[in-house]
Amino acid sequence: MTTDLIPLRVAARRDVAANVVELRLIGADGSALPSWEPGAHIDLVLPGGVERQYSLCGPRGSDAWAVAVLREPAGRGGSAYVHDELVVGAAVAARMPRHHFTFDPERPALFVAGGIGITPLLSMMAAAEAADVDWSLAYAGRSREAMAYLSRLEREYGARVAAYPATERRLDLPQVLAEARGANRVVYCCGPARLIEDVERLSADAPAGSVRFERFEPKATEPHPEVAFEIEAGGQVLTVPPDRSILEVCEDAGMLVLSSCREGTCGTCETPLLEGNADHRDSVLTPAEQAEDRSLMICVSRALSPRLVLDL
Repeated sequence: MTTDLIPLRVAARRDVAANVVELRLIGADGSALPSWEPGAHIDLVLPGGVERQYSLCGPRGSDAWAVAVLREPAGRGGSAYVHDELVVGAAVAARMPRHHFTFDPERPALFVAGGIGITPLLSMMAAAEAADVDWSLAYAGRSREAMAYLSRLEREYGARVAAYPATERRLDLPQVLAEARGANRVVYCCGPARLIEDVERLSADAPAGSVRFERFEPKATEPHPEVAFEIEAGGQVLTVPPDRSILEVCEDAGMLVLSSCREGTCGTCETPLLEGNADHRDSVLTPAEQAEDRSLMICVSRALSPRLVLDL
């Protein structure tokens, strides 16, 4: 795994909703930035080794990246730092763009956003428009003032955008999803855990790959009785005890392993699985990807076999 960081500088910032700030980031030395695909995100590396994931939401040119960040008073401090410290001219570093939230430009789409969950969908909508495929957006939020980019989206896309501010009307998910199913649309959903859980429940019988999610929070899982198992990684055979993660054991052994969220939502610690069967507990891989057993998120996943052989 590479640990290369991309040095950036804040070129511009603006408020795009109540408590939401957009940063325009450019290469610190003026060089072009790596390309990215719709739905991608970057990890901003903040002081003290803190890393936070933010969806890329600006135009997909190579001159700048844009992220929009909601200030979360109950958060762990990352959003407060972005709002308070990343002023124009401030330096910050990021890791390469990556994503598991893939967009299919050849199929009609329904985008379902809740609050700041609009951010990864912006580039997908632009791609859908460029590909001339049928699409629509159902966008829910607390109020119009709290819904980032809403006025621009309504102005640019007109009737394709249906806004559901809680102060005005309620999103009827069963109806919206039924209409999408009837039109053979792929559903792309991002937002609070409750929204994603509802879409997941209502789409339980949908064909594989027709409903795709980007999660900010880990999905709920049943409690597991934890047991020890072995991993073979970095030329070592190590035991992972019941109360430690694979990631923690690898770090204790001196291995250089990238990680960020440590709760299975960001994908930073995804590691190829060479042998063995994983107990996948992440919120990133699709059920089909988990069934393939080609990789796992070592911050949360464990083993179903006595040993896992990892490409570390």
